[in-house]
Amino acid sequence: MVRALSWRPCRPCAQPAFFASFTTFMASSRKPTASRTAPRTAPRSAPTPAPAGRATGSVTLADVAKIAGVSPITVSRVVNQPGLVSAGTVARVQEAIQRTGYVPNLLAGGLASRRSRLIAAIVPTIANSIFADTIQALTDRFSQAGYQLMLGLSGYAATREQDLLAAILSRRPDGIVLTGIAHTADTRRRLLAARVPVVETWDITPTPIDMLVGFSHEKVGQTVAEFLHARGYRRPAILSASDQRAESRRLGFLDAFGRHGITEVPSSIVPAPSSLGLGREGLARLLDGGARPDVVFCSSDTLAQGALSEARARGLKVPEQLAVMGFGDLNFAAHTYPALSTVRIDGPAIGRTAAECLLARIDAREVGERIIDLGFEVIQRESA
Repeated sequence: MVRALSWRPCRPCAQPAFFASFTTFMASSRKPTASRTAPRTAPRSAPTPAPAGRATGSVTLADVAKIAGVSPITVSRVVNQPGLVSAGTVARVQEAIQRTGYVPNLLAGGLASRRSRLIAAIVPTIANSIFADTIQALTDRFSQAGYQLMLGLSGYAATREQDLLAAILSRRPDGIVLTGIAHTADTRRRLLAARVPVVETWDITPTPIDMLVGFSHEKVGQTVAEFLHARGYRRPAILSASDQRAESRRLGFLDAFGRHGITEVPSSIVPAPSSLGLGREGLARLLDGGARPDVVFCSSDTLAQGALSEARARGLKVPEQLAVMGFGDLNFAAHTYPALSTVRIDGPAIGRTAAECLLARIDAREVGERIIDLGFEVIQRESA
C-alpha cells in the first residue's frame, strides 16, 4: 500500500493516578465546628485510574497472538517480515488483526531495531501515468520485505524536492528513492549527512548520491533522431515539456540531427506536467508560427496524443503529411489512431531493481553495481 505523508501518533501513555484537589485536601484537614454548615455540594469523586502499561481498551500484540493461536514473536514477524512466515500462519494472524482492529506500534519496534520500516519515494507527479509502473513495483517489493512505501510528490522544481526531503528525513526512513538526478546542493548535503541509503532513478550520471537505476535521456533523443533520419525525415520539430529530463532528450535530438547538417529544428515548449490539451496547443503553436515539419518528436506520449488530435482537426494525414513520435509507451500508445511510435521504458524493472538495491544496502549486503543503466527501446508503429 502506498502511504502519503500522513502519520499515526504513537499510543498515549496510561493516565497517572488522580491528584487530590486543593479544596478537598483543605476540607479534610480542618476540624469541624458547631457553626459550620454542611457543604452545598459533595466533593468530586476521583476518576478511576487507567490500567497501567497501555491505553484503556487498546488491543495488544499479545491479544492478537492469543486469537491467532501463535506466539507474540510470530505476530511480530508477520507484521515486520511476512516473508519469513508460512502463508497459512500469515493468513491466521492477518485475520486476527482484522477481527481485533489491532494497529502495530511500528515506532516501538523501530526504537528497538533502529528501523522505521518506511521507505520514501519521491516522484514529480501522478497526473502523468509514466511513473505508475515504477511506483507499483516499488510498493510490491517493499511490502514483501515488510516495509511500507511513503509517496511524496515534488513537482518539477528542485526546491520543492528540497522542502519535501526535509520533512521526510525527520521521519527517519530506512531508505529513499528519488526521481532524476537534478537536486539542489542543500539536498545533496542533507542526504549525505543523514547516511540514509538512496537510489536515484529515471536518469543516469557518473556521480550519483549513492546508487542509481535509470537510463540516458540524452541518448533517447539521439537514438530517436537517428531512427527518424534513417526513415527519410528531414524537417523535424520538437514538442516538449519544460522539465529537465525532457530538455535532455531535446538537446540529444538536436545534437544528432545537427551531425546530419540539419540545424533548423523548431521547438514548442509547454509547461510540465504534460497533458493532451497542451499537446494540441503546442502543435498549433508550431504550425501557426510557420513551421512545416514532416515529423514532430514529443517529450511524452500524452503530448503526442494531443498532437495527433490537433493534426486530425487540421485535416493533416498522419504519417503521410506529419509523422508523430512519442516517449514512454503508455498503455494507450498502441491503441491510438494511428498507433503511436514511441520509446519504451521498463518502469517495473526500474522499480524492482531500485528496491533490491535499497534492501541490500539496508541489510548490509553487497550491492554490486552502484550505477545500473536499464536502457530503452524505440517502438515503431504507424504514426512514424
